[in-house]
Amino acid sequence: MEFTIGGRLEVRITPADVGKRVSVRRRPEGAGQGAMFTDTVGVLTSWDDGVLSITPKSGEGVRIAESTLVAGKVVPAAPARRRGPAASFDELARACARAWQPVESEPLGDWRLRAAAGFTRRANSVLPLGDPGLPLGEALGRVRRWYGERGLPAYIQTATGAEGTQEELCAELERHGWLREVSAEVRIAALAPVGDLDAEVTAVRLHREPDTAWLSRYQRFDTPGDHVLRVLGSGPSVWFASVPGDAEDGTPAAIGRCVVDGRWAGFMAVEVGPEYRRRGLATSVMTALARRALDEGASAAWLQVETDNEGARALYDRMGFAAHHRYHHFRAAE
Repeated sequence: MEFTIGGRLEVRITPADVGKRVSVRRRPEGAGQGAMFTDTVGVLTSWDDGVLSITPKSGEGVRIAESTLVAGKVVPAAPARRRGPAASFDELARACARAWQPVESEPLGDWRLRAAAGFTRRANSVLPLGDPGLPLGEALGRVRRWYGERGLPAYIQTATGAEGTQEELCAELERHGWLREVSAEVRIAALAPVGDLDAEVTAVRLHREPDTAWLSRYQRFDTPGDHVLRVLGSGPSVWFASVPGDAEDGTPAAIGRCVVDGRWAGFMAVEVGPEYRRRGLATSVMTALARRALDEGASAAWLQVETDNEGARALYDRMGFAAHHRYHHFRAAE
């Protein structure tokens, strides 16, 4: 990894490079001049108040104090693979979870209890990837109490249909009186074909944060409080897309959200106003987001679609997305 120009180490990145793939070298905080350097390569996702956040291929963000940098440069994105992705359930489930993070969470063995003041089931349900460390009946009691203390219904998100998923846990939850409320498919595809679609993307605007106009199209909450913005803004490298509409209040015709996380790009919140449908706007939004994700080195795509959303399922079929597994939300009986 070469950083030198004429034998000198130089920092050649700035906050203007947020969103680009970078390589940086730093010394440990408080270390002397002779300390060993540490190198990090990944997407520069933020640079605020003297701290850089970089997301490498692992998806686990790294925070670096600006004062510790000794060198840095922008590097070309890794070439995207054009074949379809292969994914284990555990890898994909963890990528999905990183793309939609709660406001607070707590471990229960290998389970993760998640809450975000009730905004979406995904951010307010248990992610049971492993053993809770307790007999199941005791673990379910702990789950009920934890959510009850927060005034929330107790949900557990399970998965079926792929190797390593949780068919036995689903059966046990039903035996304990938990009720399955919602099911959805997790679909995957190669990312490059989505970015290569012949779609009109010139009107699609990409932003790092959801503005008031974007939020006016996203109809999943009553009031966009801090908890909503924290969930929407969570993830390694987050992008928001919008297509301007002709409404006087500035509400976009279409919106979308994408989280780039190592080799994965996750698509969420793709919505088109009823009066703008059948114009290809959803395809335009996803194509623009896919191209940005390809620029950041991603090569595979995932999304979630509810099993009764026939219009979206048909669109994703045409884009090459295939079902990987299903997830289900079980709710504790009153």
